[in-house]
Amino acid sequence: MSTTIVIKNLTKRFGKTIAVNDVSLTVENGAFLTLLGPSGCGKTTLLRCVAGLEDPDGGEIMVGDKLVYSHAKGISIPPGKRELGMVFQNYALWPHMKVDKNITFALEIQKLGREEMIKRMKESLAEVKMDGFEDRYPREMSGGQQQRIALARMLAYRPKVFLMDEPLSNLDARLRMDMRAELKRLHYSSGATTIYVTHDQVEALTMSSNIAVMREGVLQQLDPPDRIYRYPANLFVADFIGNPKVNLLDGTMTANDNVALEDFKISTIPIDHNMIEKVVIAIRPEDITISTSPIPGTIEFIAYSVLPAGADTTIVAKRGNTELNVKEMGISKVRMDEKIWLKFDPANLNLYDKETGDLITQNGE
Repeated sequence: MSTTIVIKNLTKRFGKTIAVNDVSLTVENGAFLTLLGPSGCGKTTLLRCVAGLEDPDGGEIMVGDKLVYSHAKGISIPPGKRELGMVFQNYALWPHMKVDKNITFALEIQKLGREEMIKRMKESLAEVKMDGFEDRYPREMSGGQQQRIALARMLAYRPKVFLMDEPLSNLDARLRMDMRAELKRLHYSSGATTIYVTHDQVEALTMSSNIAVMREGVLQQLDPPDRIYRYPANLFVADFIGNPKVNLLDGTMTANDNVALEDFKISTIPIDHNMIEKVVIAIRPEDITISTSPIPGTIEFIAYSVLPAGADTTIVAKRGNTELNVKEMGISKVRMDEKIWLKFDPANLNLYDKETGDLITQNGE
């Protein structure tokens, strides 16, 4: 049975604040959609509306072939009848119950037989590699282990849809990385339609089949991770995604498809820019070629700062009032205050209308 989720014109207000503003999107059957954005952008509120934990003020939500919410039709199915499983940021385990009871509690409410409950409990613990933890209390486990138990509880319930609200934010960096791999594998093996909330772009880019970027309750872009990264729909998305962050430079379109910046010019691909004059050029740090000697087509800069990080090095390059982040793989041989020469490939540039902030070109597409 298909568990496609369709959200139409969803709106949720808290007093005068519009937390979710007329959002429409579709999560295809078996997809992993991440709701991404800064704190207060409405991503958790949207998830809670899908779960039935918040009643929206307008719009519709379909889960599979079931209309679970409709403002116009006065429909709002309770959370327990939506057949959704949710994992929270704080795990939400019962502290006075051992692992086995934490997992089977919801199954008892479903009035499943004891043998079936025990079977599901053991299968779900095996799925998250927590066999043998049935007799532990939550306080006797680490944060990562508690998170796995919360996942096991959801799996035992066998919901149609997985909903996850920043489940890894309380874990340390190494454990977060391990759990990302486990969650991605879990999604792959289960094939469950999943909505995942995070403010961590690395989680979104590495785990998702699609990403919905939100800002102040408004959906900014809905695309696969590679398009979100390479072709941000507007300046907000471009600036939010990427580490080191994208270089955004104000410029003016000139003849011959050049962009005149304050300290130099950059050639761009031929475009039909509809008489747009003021633009912002976006350049990813890894798309700038760096040389320690002048070669044709390069522009001279100074290495203002060099920041090695083992696998790669970020170099802050300066020319006049212009400052750029440049990324090199490995440990760079560049030294601070050394002259360097940078080259910009027109095929790796995005241009934005400075007035609207919207994308004009898409890296030569």
